[in-house]
Amino acid sequence: MSKCWSKMTRSLQSEADKIIVGRLGAPRGLNGELKLIPLTDFDGRFDDLSEVFIDNKVRRVDYVREIGKGLVIRFEGVDTRDAAQPLTNKLLKVDRSNAAPLDDGEYYTFDIIGLDVFNLDGRQLGTVTNVLKTGSNDVFVAGTPDGRELLIPALKRVVKSIELDKKSMVIDEATLEEI
Repeated sequence: MSKCWSKMTRSLQSEADKIIVGRLGAPRGLNGELKLIPLTDFDGRFDDLSEVFIDNKVRRVDYVREIGKGLVIRFEGVDTRDAAQPLTNKLLKVDRSNAAPLDDGEYYTFDIIGLDVFNLDGRQLGTVTNVLKTGSNDVFVAGTPDGRELLIPALKRVVKSIELDKKSMVIDEATLEEI
C-alpha cells in the first residue's frame, strides 16, 4: 500500500484501479468503531489493512478486530460514535495492486462481470451481469440482447477462453444443452 499521504484523506487518481473488499455497518460502541461486512472470499484480507478508500478518499485504519463472529474497524481520527455514523453503509476499496494473488485460470468476480460472451463461431450471445456462487462451481449469468438470461456453468468444457484484455469470454454453446 502506498505510504505517501499528506493528510488522513487524499483524492484517488482512478476509481477503476480500486476493488471493493467490504461495507461498513452501523457504529458499534462509543469509540468510533464500525461493524465491517466483508465482501471478499479471501480469508485474512483485513489482517494487515493499513488504509482503504472510502468515497474516493484514503482513510488510515487504526485496527480491525474480531467481535464474536463479526469484524469491527476503526479509522484514524474517528474516535466517537457521532464521527463514525456518517460512514455507515460506505464501501471499502483497496488498490487493485493489493488484490490477493490468484492461481492460473482463476479470476476475480469483478473482472468477469461485464465480459461479452461469444460462441465458438464468434457470435455474441450476451454480456455477463452476475456471478452466482453455487458451491460446486460458479455460474455466470449473461444478459442476452432479447432480454433473457443465459446461465453459463464455470466449467472448462463450457468456457473455452476468458480474455480480460479483450473483455471477452468464449463458450461452447452446444455443451449448455448437455448439462
